[in-house]
Amino acid sequence: MSIQSHEFKTEVKQLLDLMIHSLYSHKEVFLRELISNASDAIDKVRFLGLTNQTLYEANTDWKIKISVDAENSILTVSDNGIGMSKDEIVEALGTIAHSGTREFLEQLQSKENLQKADLIGQFGVGFYSSFMVADKITVISRKAGLPNDMAVKWESTGDGRFTVEDTKRDGRGTDVILHIKEDEKRYLQEWEIKAIVKKYSDFIEHPIYLEVEREKQSELDKTKTVKVKEEEKINSQKALWLRDKSEITKEEYDEFYKHISHDFNPPQKVIHYKAEGTQEFTVLLFIPSKMPFNLYFKDYKIGPMLYIKRVQIMKNCEDLLPEYLRFVKGVVDADDLPLNVSREMLQNNRQVEIIRKNITKKVLDTLSEMMQNEYDEYVKFYREFGKILKEAIHFDFSKRDTVGDLLLFESINSAEGNLIRLKDYVDNMQEGQDAIYYITAQNYKDAVNSPYIEIFKKKGIDVLVLTDPIDDIIFTDYEYNGKRFKAVMKGELDITRSDDKTDSKKDFEPLLKFIKDVLDNKVKDVRLSGRLTDSPCCLVYDEGAVDQRIEMIMKAMGQTVQEQKKILEINPSHPLFMTMNERFEKGINRDELTKFVKLLYDHALILDGSRPENPSDTIKTLSEILIQSLKT
Repeated sequence: MSIQSHEFKTEVKQLLDLMIHSLYSHKEVFLRELISNASDAIDKVRFLGLTNQTLYEANTDWKIKISVDAENSILTVSDNGIGMSKDEIVEALGTIAHSGTREFLEQLQSKENLQKADLIGQFGVGFYSSFMVADKITVISRKAGLPNDMAVKWESTGDGRFTVEDTKRDGRGTDVILHIKEDEKRYLQEWEIKAIVKKYSDFIEHPIYLEVEREKQSELDKTKTVKVKEEEKINSQKALWLRDKSEITKEEYDEFYKHISHDFNPPQKVIHYKAEGTQEFTVLLFIPSKMPFNLYFKDYKIGPMLYIKRVQIMKNCEDLLPEYLRFVKGVVDADDLPLNVSREMLQNNRQVEIIRKNITKKVLDTLSEMMQNEYDEYVKFYREFGKILKEAIHFDFSKRDTVGDLLLFESINSAEGNLIRLKDYVDNMQEGQDAIYYITAQNYKDAVNSPYIEIFKKKGIDVLVLTDPIDDIIFTDYEYNGKRFKAVMKGELDITRSDDKTDSKKDFEPLLKFIKDVLDNKVKDVRLSGRLTDSPCCLVYDEGAVDQRIEMIMKAMGQTVQEQKKILEINPSHPLFMTMNERFEKGINRDELTKFVKLLYDHALILDGSRPENPSDTIKTLSEILIQSLKT
């Protein structure tokens, strides 16, 4: 019996070392790779057997078997698949050798090109991950259709050399025999093997058996027990997403969702379909009914599980869904999705983008159907996840219109807690209204009692109430159906006030200058207001300025925030300013007017949600005015 020895080149030794120690972050994936290869081998012989029945031989009971020899530290993964001939085993397990040029190694070591290496179809890549846990690997394989004595034995210690020799094997298929390293013996433990299979290969189509040792009653002496070896199936084979959805019950969907999400509540919506065409993949996604408690945590895992032919590749694949759909859970199973060498990162290629666009559209279409046909259910969804969904307005320009149709808001013309669609707001806009007005506030009550909406109440113009701190950033510069979003707390308003005879800047110009001089550098400007009808004054930001709540959050996080001086707006129709203007024109008691100006500025700060610079002075001045008022 001749033994052929093959010497790898220096570049290949470097490449093998790189693959063993660098490309896989979790050593346990070696078992996933071996099971995946075994499953592929069975699938291949099943396919070829359709036209060549002799390949089936007498054995058609497809299975993958894992056996352990703990005493000798050996782990074996066997299959009854297509098997390999001598030439094929040299070719298949020598793939790295054939690709082992210096140019290829340099490209692979480059981080940029590492993500572009499409090697998933090459048996040798996943196979060699076994050297992370084994110091020697032996492969015995017999090609389907060949005699038992025409098997081949391949062996290597991972040092850049391998040997090939003739051997025998009963039945077609392949045995991969791992001589486990001293410090990796946990992979010989029954519980460890079961855990890995459950995690990565539970939904493999073919049964996976583990040879276990159990104590049983002796057939010869009933008073004694003997140790026997038996095979125990350790994968469920229940790839729910590959079954016809008409055959799946709601209870089965609910249980599967709870299994993958660790959520005790059933999902609110199930999305299950198969995409066919140039890119084929199956999708089973769930929209939760309740927000996960850790959804806003930094370590929250985003994205559905990614499977390839029922083999789990990634537990959370961030590339398959945009972040504003991070609450969606589920599975995507692709037949031939290209991955990098480790199968732990997706390639940035067109196929991935096709899947991402497809399932993103499907989720948004499903939400749209919920809004149209199950509005009450959609409202429940929106109360849980609306603040996340609307992030698309800021981060995904291609979906702005689609997501805009899905948005719901409270408004000052609706009762507290009632939500209206953005489309309904636009449809009900008054003639000539060219903007969608909104106010940011801590809550609905603060919004409807705010001085910033007084003119809107008077004229019956609706204003959206936005209570999430991030809202002002999201909706700045946003247009929906040609209507721009306009914050009522910023910039000047162009709402006509022709009914206000006192609205004359010329009449109040001297008083405005006096107020600005008194306040010195506290405000950017003082002007007449187009938004006040009942309140005497308010503070507003320039158009495009950062919202005050965002400013407070940034300061709380220790970030430096550029000072934003506000503009003091006064209500010229308010009796207080009419009286102040009369006194100012007559030159009566400028010191008293100065005291009034400072007090009114503090009043504006309080209405704005801010704190007066010196509350004790504010209370003192207010007390003096009250005392003077009581004496007169």
